[in-house]
Amino acid sequence: MTTILHRILEEKELEVQQLKTLDNGEQPANKYTHYSFIEILRAADQVAIIAEFKRASPSKGDINLLLSPSDQGKDYVAAGADAISVLTDAPFFKGAVADLEEVRKVVDVPILCKDFIIDEVQIDRAKRVGANIILLIVAALSPNRLAELYQYALSQQLEILIEVHSEEEAILAIGLGAKLIGVNNRNLKTFEVDLKTTEALAPLIKQAGAYLISESGIRSVDDVKRVVKAGANGILVGEAFMKHENVTQMMNEMKISLKAGK
Repeated sequence: MTTILHRILEEKELEVQQLKTLDNGEQPANKYTHYSFIEILRAADQVAIIAEFKRASPSKGDINLLLSPSDQGKDYVAAGADAISVLTDAPFFKGAVADLEEVRKVVDVPILCKDFIIDEVQIDRAKRVGANIILLIVAALSPNRLAELYQYALSQQLEILIEVHSEEEAILAIGLGAKLIGVNNRNLKTFEVDLKTTEALAPLIKQAGAYLISESGIRSVDDVKRVVKAGANGILVGEAFMKHENVTQMMNEMKISLKAGK
């Protein structure tokens, strides 16, 4: 049975082919300031928040098509976001690389390029427009390709959030020496969401000494407390922030002490 993930990856193959016809082979220049999310996590005494700019998704449909990336980015930082994630996939999430570039021009926090990365050319593009972190999804890559892209991103002075959904995937991420591991509470094959995924994988990830980011399905303070209690250092929140009328209030409520969650 063809899953949503399979359909997305088929589209990514076409996108990569198009990018390669336009790529001149030059390494992306370091024209943007380096911002480290790992350093933020190292010093944090509160849960770190990655606030996501996300127009739509295959599971939810249109979320908010009217928001300006730059305005929302500024609002996120003013509200206390530690980093910003920008969804750059066009066919399924109605995003654009230009959205990330717009946000980069107005914020001074780390930016995550949230996409289905399967090739080095996408990493080059992300760096070129100002990303500091790229996402590598274990479910979307073979172990060899995952390792190759991980090492390539490191060589480009980028931080890597490796996304996992199972113990097997977590072990692969740990084996690479990943410092940032994101547990996606959403199953990318069915798009069902369950915070138990973070709770189940947290002990393994924390024992390895990696920073744990809980992704998807976090909508309330109780959700934040639950994943922090499990061991999360940070959370990635998109839909809840994109829909909320008062992002500052919601983010302030979610900014709980890492000790308070224990």
